[in-house]
Amino acid sequence: MQQIKINTTTKSYPVNIGHGAVRMLGELCNGAEDRYTSVMVITDETVASLYLPYFRENSGLERFIEKIVPSGEKAKTFDVYYDCLSAALENKLDRKSLIIAFGGGAVGDLAGFVAATFMRGIRFIQVPTTILAHDSAVGGKVAINHPLGKNMVGAFHQPEAVIYDLEFIESLPEKEVRSGFAEVIKHSLISGEGFYHWLREEINSLKSIEYPQMLEFLSKGIQIKGSVVAKDEYENGIRAYLNFGHTLGHAIEAEAGYGNITHGEAVAVGMLFAIELSREVLKLAFNLEEFKMWLQSLGYRTSLPSGLSVDRLLLRMKQDKKAVGNTIRFVLLQQVGHPVVSEVEENVLLNNLKKFMEEGE
Repeated sequence: MQQIKINTTTKSYPVNIGHGAVRMLGELCNGAEDRYTSVMVITDETVASLYLPYFRENSGLERFIEKIVPSGEKAKTFDVYYDCLSAALENKLDRKSLIIAFGGGAVGDLAGFVAATFMRGIRFIQVPTTILAHDSAVGGKVAINHPLGKNMVGAFHQPEAVIYDLEFIESLPEKEVRSGFAEVIKHSLISGEGFYHWLREEINSLKSIEYPQMLEFLSKGIQIKGSVVAKDEYENGIRAYLNFGHTLGHAIEAEAGYGNITHGEAVAVGMLFAIELSREVLKLAFNLEEFKMWLQSLGYRTSLPSGLSVDRLLLRMKQDKKAVGNTIRFVLLQQVGHPVVSEVEENVLLNNLKKFMEEGE
């Protein structure tokens, strides 16, 4: 079992990661200095069918309310959010209650936002079940989607703890592994060449990741995320670097329809484009073809999904949370491990996006 400490300006909390980590949950809840009056577990249909019996048996919680929501991005809607608030009220949760987010990144975002807004904010714990959630479960960003943009309605609300039981990860379908591993790649590109080259050398297939490799890259990714959040909890500066690949990635998700392309698949394409843009704008020296071939060997698509409009993608990017006064701001790389936030002129962005689309045809 490994523990990583996350320190922010408002809260410090542990991330416990390893096999059987969920067994720490009961002790953690029962040992809370300010005892919880009730516990509501928010999970989705897929996780409930696979893991809720294991959770009941091993969490050490005597009783809790179960709220099951749709799987994936379908959980992050106003209707589902409202339904969760109603469930909390109907079950008489109060300001000393606890919400547990049990699932992937979408459930964590939803449950965290419910906790952030119910009675002006109550405590919550993240129990992630996917690789993708190693990124989203840490740092306190919680949100739901709006039809005009991903994660546009949300808050900063740090969890009390993150309990990362790798029992859940080992049964993930390859598509979900691929989606989550894109965020690991992102962490390597913004943090330094050492981690990036380690991934390139160690991970040649997403079908056969060894436990030590999994523990290593998840722990490293969480440490990178934690170090950035510690310096910039509310994304006033360097925390924006964590959005590398996400400006176009989020636009792709929105245009393709939430859930029709996984977050990680969209971010992988977004990272490729951001690297091409970095070579154009910042003269980044980077072997793009080698990187693209590695992504393809891991099963990632390396081009824009068919049927998407360049003009529509540009409009979506103007609505990105980093945009200021309709000016699009991109996270680019000066070199691996040295990201910057750069304002990119619309004509430069449009020309490069058209070129990127043509290259993929």
